[in-house]
Amino acid sequence: MKNNRKWILCIWLLYMVISASASSSVRMQVGDIDQRYRIAVCDWMILKRQKIGAFQLAKELGSDGLELDMGSLGKRDSFDNKLREEYFQKLFKAKAREFDIQISSIAMSGFYGQSFLLRSDYKALVQDCLNTMKVMNVPIAFLPLGTGCDLQKNPEIRPELVQRLKVVGDMAVEMGKVIGIETSLNAREEVRLLNEIDSPGIKIYFKFQNSLENGRDLCKELRILGKERICQIHCTDTDGVT
Repeated sequence: MKNNRKWILCIWLLYMVISASASSSVRMQVGDIDQRYRIAVCDWMILKRQKIGAFQLAKELGSDGLELDMGSLGKRDSFDNKLREEYFQKLFKAKAREFDIQISSIAMSGFYGQSFLLRSDYKALVQDCLNTMKVMNVPIAFLPLGTGCDLQKNPEIRPELVQRLKVVGDMAVEMGKVIGIETSLNAREEVRLLNEIDSPGIKIYFKFQNSLENGRDLCKELRILGKERICQIHCTDTDGVT
């Protein structure tokens, strides 16, 4: 169990939480405001992608929540998503209640390997995620801008990428949801990108690793973005298993 803790990828939800606190929660005093940050783990990083055993393991690790993945994508027409089926929807909800684990977010990790920019069916894929979020009562989606979507390496893709993000951002707004994007940009460039997208349905899914590997001041980056632009923080310095 101790070794497992070293490589779990934690997500700190940047939301004021009204519910009763759990023993694993972290509290921070900011002036006179007592803010509670809840901690979740990613199901695929504990080798439990869309498996009900993820809830028990998350509880054993002292987590408040769990980020569920949409399932693998590859060159399929859709995510390998069990949660389209009512049986699994009920089963996962029951396990979440049993272990008192909140489903913090739904991840589209398949876009690490598939280009969001090149998939002609990107709207259908995102809609599948939004539908899953609705039925599972989850507020946040994770969309990594992985293969082919690095704006530092490929600045020429910016207009089309911004347009697509605006489209899915508006889709999220219509359903009362938020999509968090992970980029390779620094904080000031992410602010600029969000301004171009101009949709309240798109925020930043801030990943420590990107800042640290590029020699950026982590705390300064967070202050530049500010809490209104960040929906979640991915607290990891590597995606490797150590």
